[in-house]
Amino acid sequence: MAIAIAILSILLATFLLLSLTVVWSRRTRKKSVGFFHPYTNDGGGGERVLWCAVRAIQEENPGLECAVFTGDNASPESLSIRARDRFGVDLLRAPKVIRLFKRKWIDEKTYPRFTMIGQSLGSVYLSWEALCKYNPEFYFDTSGYAFTYPLARLFGCKVICYTHYPTISSDMVARVTGRSSMYNNDPLIAKSVWLSRCKVIYYSIFSWLYGLVGSCAHLAVVNSSWTASHIEKLWKIPGRTRKVYPPCDTSSLQLLPLERPAELLIFISVAQFRPEKAHGLQLEAFALALERLSSESLDNIKKRPKLQFVGSCRNKDDENRLQKLKERCTELHLDDFVEFHSNVLYRDLVKLLGGAIAGLHSMVDEHFGISVVEYMAAGAIPIAHNSAGPRMDIVLEEDGQQTGFLANTIEEYAHAIIKVLMMSDTDRLMIASSARNRAQRFSEQRFNRDIKDAIRPLFVGA
Repeated sequence: MAIAIAILSILLATFLLLSLTVVWSRRTRKKSVGFFHPYTNDGGGGERVLWCAVRAIQEENPGLECAVFTGDNASPESLSIRARDRFGVDLLRAPKVIRLFKRKWIDEKTYPRFTMIGQSLGSVYLSWEALCKYNPEFYFDTSGYAFTYPLARLFGCKVICYTHYPTISSDMVARVTGRSSMYNNDPLIAKSVWLSRCKVIYYSIFSWLYGLVGSCAHLAVVNSSWTASHIEKLWKIPGRTRKVYPPCDTSSLQLLPLERPAELLIFISVAQFRPEKAHGLQLEAFALALERLSSESLDNIKKRPKLQFVGSCRNKDDENRLQKLKERCTELHLDDFVEFHSNVLYRDLVKLLGGAIAGLHSMVDEHFGISVVEYMAAGAIPIAHNSAGPRMDIVLEEDGQQTGFLANTIEEYAHAIIKVLMMSDTDRLMIASSARNRAQRFSEQRFNRDIKDAIRPLFVGA
């Protein structure tokens, strides 16, 4: 009996302490916007959204302070410089930095099993640290941690999110049900009927929880038609859901000439070295394309094509993945025809894009596909995966003209690569021109205008 009373007393004291923390934090809430973005060094499209959103709010509401919750050892000045040098985004003012020290709880390596629920619950703990340190009037999640939204509302924040992709989707459930082995479905589980059924139950429960926490957002901004369809189905807040295409630097890329030097036949692949980006498929397809080109065809195109992999490494796993890709390149005897560029500056990326005749993309169910838009704006014909964002929003006809190619398999990618190599300069320029025109729909200017329109009703009186 005494033990039970002691445990109850501890729980009650903990509850009271947490309640007092929330009450105190609500009373000291800052007139500001806090961006929850634990990784400000990933170098991907999500980070570009962060800096463009910060700049948009600085322009729309100059009186609101912008703060960034990050687990990186960064200063306001270093983040401002990074936004400019890495993404070409000039902030009006350097953001306030709130350093987080509990980021390991959202690291996938912390949860070898039940990774989704582990990271989701870990994000709540990390968000607790963030909001206890700095409680903004507006909590803006740009990294997809929906489980933090109820907590942010408890702290009195208005919750805004920019959702790049749903944490769980019906497509993921379908793959487990169909026992398809992928980067997010272990072969051991895919081979077992019993384990697959257990995982479907786990996914179903998680889907319900994800819908519950996601519905706490005051405004859910999504990046594509594919993401919108899944979020509206899961969160069930269509009246508070807005589609805003992510910012793609089409202005500087569109200044690049559409013509390419006749002696250069470069294919480029721009993506972080993550497993879902499927760089291996691109390498195998490129090797197959070269194998299928006859000696006569190679004479006609004057020079063998070259493939350039351009991307960033977030951690040691990404670096190991890049190394394995290089080793596979050697096994395929492609060392003379493949280049690797990691962690390049934005100006160097622009130069590389300006020399490519086509760009490769192979992620299944890519929610949007910023790299595909960048290819199109730069005048490189996109060869993208036939799913989600590229299929529904990007690689569509523009004024009745073809803007690129879609593919699923290694064979289809190889066929598209050969088709681009063998087409005339006139045909290539026609597709490249149509692709560039379409890319204007996804510019930073368009994002800046649309994100302001989306958040303006929520910021009235702020």
